[in-house]
Amino acid sequence: MFLKSRCLTAGIVLAGVFFSTALLLAEKKRGVTTLNNKSISYSVPEKPYMVLRAAGVEAVIVTNAAVDDDQLPGHRAGYSGVGRLSHGERPANLFVPSYAGLNYEHIHDGEPRDRTILFEPRNAPMELRRIDDRTVELYQAPSPHYGLESCLRYQMLDDGVIEMTLECIPRRDTFEHGYIGLFWASYIHQPESLDIHFQGTTPPSTVEGWIRGVTPAHGKLSTHVGSKDRRRFFHADDFPLTLVFNRSHHQFRDPWYYGVSHGMAWVQMFRPSDQVRLTQSPSGGGAGNPAWDFQFFIPRYKLGECYQMVMRGMYIPFQSREQIEKATASHRRALGQRVR
Repeated sequence: MFLKSRCLTAGIVLAGVFFSTALLLAEKKRGVTTLNNKSISYSVPEKPYMVLRAAGVEAVIVTNAAVDDDQLPGHRAGYSGVGRLSHGERPANLFVPSYAGLNYEHIHDGEPRDRTILFEPRNAPMELRRIDDRTVELYQAPSPHYGLESCLRYQMLDDGVIEMTLECIPRRDTFEHGYIGLFWASYIHQPESLDIHFQGTTPPSTVEGWIRGVTPAHGKLSTHVGSKDRRRFFHADDFPLTLVFNRSHHQFRDPWYYGVSHGMAWVQMFRPSDQVRLTQSPSGGGAGNPAWDFQFFIPRYKLGECYQMVMRGMYIPFQSREQIEKATASHRRALGQRVR
């Protein structure tokens, strides 16, 4: 019997999390999107995007439809998520204007497929659902090939941080190796440095410290896994999404990282229980436009079960690593990380 009244995390909830985090996780399990909580009311705006604002941050959440107006000039079809992210300290878009950030990119099972299948989130229609002035969802009916139904909620918190919650339900048994692979990409517009920064180790050394993630080419040393992530997902040797399984030499301690562009830091933070993997490309958005990405896997999925993943994105002026650690501490703690 499948439990359809709540959403589950795909990973194992780590022991010893703070009580406040346990409450947050309990709330999430009840279902927070319109996919799994039918009591939530919403409206469908005429335009395929909505502007969220708080604390000097402005984010334009867009479906995968093409847009070309004052809010999103030249936005290409196929790119959903945050079409534009700006700050009072830097009005220019952090992301490549024709693309997006937190773009729902891939559904996969490690097998070679036609490009339209590998990029189903780009190609299948999306519905924009307005919840309130600071909350919007992107709903996608069961995808044509894999049959994954999904809803992505983007909520801007009081301090301008974006909380993104995925809820998804596999409706057909189409994933060949018993797991679901999902991928999000953020295409950064011409930063001075293509690299990302996180805390962890470079085995065989066990000494922890700050690591500068550098990848020499697209699909080379691209994915960083957590130090406790022992999972292996079978995939074909000719699986074409080279970013997904090409591991780096590094391991991160806690699931969060940041990159810097034009004096601003873009920080991505995750729940440990979701066991995300951090991925990067030096040219995902074109020459000089890196992709700062992440992945979420659902092992041993069950049909009709609702699964959930939560992340938070912070966009703030950059001063130092120490400043970023301090500014993000409360959010990382709320997500269940052990903040030192």
